[in-house]
Amino acid sequence: MEPWLSHPFDDDKLKEECGVFGAVNVQDAANFVALGLHALQHRGQEAGGIITHHEERGFQSAHRFGLVRDNFTSAKLMETLPGSIGIGHVRYSTAGSKGATAIRDVQPFFGEFSMGGAAIAHNGNITNAEAIRRELIERGSIFQSSSDSECIIHLMARSIQKTHAERLKDALRRCEGAFSVIAMTRTQLIGVRDRLGVRPLVLGKIGDGYALASETCALDIIGAEFLREIEPGEMVVIDAKGVVSSRPFERTSPRFCIFEQVYFSRPDSIIGGRSVYETRRQIGVELAREAPVEADLVCPVPDSGTPAAIGYSQDSGIPFAMGIIRNQYMGRTFIEPSEQIRNMGVRLKLNVNRALIEGKRVVLVDDSVVRGTTSQKIKQMILEAGAAEVHFRIASPPTTWPCFYGVDTPERSKLLAARMSEDEMRDYIGVDSLKFVSLDGLYRAAGELEGRNDSCPQFCDACFSGEYPVAPSDMIERGFELKAAE
Repeated sequence: MEPWLSHPFDDDKLKEECGVFGAVNVQDAANFVALGLHALQHRGQEAGGIITHHEERGFQSAHRFGLVRDNFTSAKLMETLPGSIGIGHVRYSTAGSKGATAIRDVQPFFGEFSMGGAAIAHNGNITNAEAIRRELIERGSIFQSSSDSECIIHLMARSIQKTHAERLKDALRRCEGAFSVIAMTRTQLIGVRDRLGVRPLVLGKIGDGYALASETCALDIIGAEFLREIEPGEMVVIDAKGVVSSRPFERTSPRFCIFEQVYFSRPDSIIGGRSVYETRRQIGVELAREAPVEADLVCPVPDSGTPAAIGYSQDSGIPFAMGIIRNQYMGRTFIEPSEQIRNMGVRLKLNVNRALIEGKRVVLVDDSVVRGTTSQKIKQMILEAGAAEVHFRIASPPTTWPCFYGVDTPERSKLLAARMSEDEMRDYIGVDSLKFVSLDGLYRAAGELEGRNDSCPQFCDACFSGEYPVAPSDMIERGFELKAAE
């Protein structure tokens, strides 16, 4: 991807690594997979892939750069993916070569084993992948990609187990970190989550078949019935006979990623039996109670700040208004970007509704502050439109630590909240006030009414707390220093 195609507005957001989808026992499975991936496009826009199996034509695959709609809507391409079983993946690189992806890095990955072929698609990050990779290469494995996910295929190949599912269990028992994996054989669709359940995975029913997906919104698009979430540490094997569940990993307290609630998941998805939209709206309610301010308008930074802004408005009584309008059709920059065009930055994607903003005291609600560069630019746009005051309210606690479980996070030195206090950030961005929701407030909004259990947190919140539920061993080996024990 050319550097200028990665927009400055997007560069100041945390990015999920990917979304996964699989379907079995359905006619033309590839079409269902493509629709599911389309619904999961927010989880990765860099590249996508689909693998299917047909009784006569065997395994077929297609891997492409770009969006699902630009590739997997071609009838000519989809005809090359026949069969009643298939899996797919949309990607935004974390592990591997960021910004310089080769097509060989695009999942799903495929391997030919003694008992037949199998393919895998992985959401998350294996935190000991470098150590595993070194060991495998020393023993003769030949890697094709720079992705940590390829380790799983090589570990499966070295297992002495007799079935694909058992080999996958063997492989994943060696892996640390976060993984929601969908795998397929000629006849089986397999889904598995790591024992902490950091990344999401759900099960749905479509006619006589089944689907696995990163989020429930991908089941909705194909008309599938949502059955349940795959539980942390659970493996399901689905074939013509139905669903068989097993528990390959030792049970422990789950630590689902709380940032899925804040930003990654689509607001129309259901997580833990709870609407993502409602959780985000409730974050706004918590913010209004924790950080009130006298103002004339509450405006979201579109689109991720909208539910929290609605909640803030409802609880505070300050009118909600769309003070910033998003250009839905921005896509890639349509002209060769000169330095001047690049400096337009956020303006290519967002524009201020001047008639609404002028002379008003404005509360701007956004989901997070990462580097702070976008916040500065949005503040400047609001002031240029004539706002009397600008107050930022952030629907997450300060992001002070990088994520190693499948999220692309800047190194710690580039995280604004790791270098500055809240007051210093306020002055750096140049606003009248800046307040973040507390960690307890975020937990309450996510349904934990007593707040965070500090002795055994209910979610993974390492990006806010610095408390990593799985030690990022590869990064520690490189010199990363964990938070000192208090």
